[in-house]
Amino acid sequence: MTLPILAESVRLDDEGVHILDRRVFPFQREWVLCRTSEEVAVAIEEMVTQSSGPYFAALGAMVLAAREASGLADPRAYLERAGERIVATRKTNNHLRKAVAAVLSEVDKAEGDLVEAATRGAQIGDELYRSRSRALGEHAAVLVPAGATVLTHCWADLYLVEFVLAARRQGKEFSFLCTETRPYLQGARLTAETLAEMGADTRLITDGMGAAVLSSGEVGALVTAADRVTMDGHVVNKIGTLGLAVAAEAFGVPFYAMVQAPDQAAPTGADVPIEYRDGDEVLSALGHRVASERVRGHYPAFDVTPPRFVTAVVTDRGAFEPGRLREYYAEGEANQ
Repeated sequence: MTLPILAESVRLDDEGVHILDRRVFPFQREWVLCRTSEEVAVAIEEMVTQSSGPYFAALGAMVLAAREASGLADPRAYLERAGERIVATRKTNNHLRKAVAAVLSEVDKAEGDLVEAATRGAQIGDELYRSRSRALGEHAAVLVPAGATVLTHCWADLYLVEFVLAARRQGKEFSFLCTETRPYLQGARLTAETLAEMGADTRLITDGMGAAVLSSGEVGALVTAADRVTMDGHVVNKIGTLGLAVAAEAFGVPFYAMVQAPDQAAPTGADVPIEYRDGDEVLSALGHRVASERVRGHYPAFDVTPPRFVTAVVTDRGAFEPGRLREYYAEGEANQ
């Protein structure tokens, strides 16, 4: 099956990095061309791309940085500064750091052309992320019974796509309930559209309907991605995940959080910086003001779900109870 367009939404060529503009998808399919690593950083900050998209954009940005650094007295220092700039664009998700590390690792091993080494590093990082997402999808699909209705929140990108594809390989079909995910409506515009594109039975609910739906007995599992999972089992994900997880626990619905690997650099939830975006972003929806000029907005972009509300964290090495995440590394360090 051809992957949905959002799973192939970042492209690198001689011109630069082309990014499908998720701010206007699915109503428009526009590509933003970034000719420099700084333009990629700005595109990530301005939400041109989200979820897994920034990871692939970061890989491309580092190749552009290598092109920019060619001929400089200290190209490695330039690449490191470019990487720091990219990582700082979305500080809660640690995949950007991994994308930068994948490229720098190959650059540091190479003795030849800088751009060739960076391009090779980006290709390795791309292939690794996709293969780990496929493994993660397989492990997640095993946990959910055939015919179940799955509630999901925000846009899990390749994780969710691979979850659906793995389920079908296992002879299963799921139906989906998608939250709209204010204020950017990723669930309405990205998740629901992609699941529908894949032929899955898909319904949309507003963010405020989650607890009621979970109480109805219809939902077989709450399945989301995670921007980061700490070593003690805290799940950091799009704002709203915490409320759904609490309601799921209250009504006996398992919550499975998908992440490629727990983050050893984050022992506890307190070690993850939470991004706060401009409060004005919650005052509008799709460009239309929803509150008067007298009202101010407040926008923590992520929340932290304590491990007691998490049934299992699903990784590329299998599913782990949140209190047993250190077992993930029993096989040794995971590749970046």
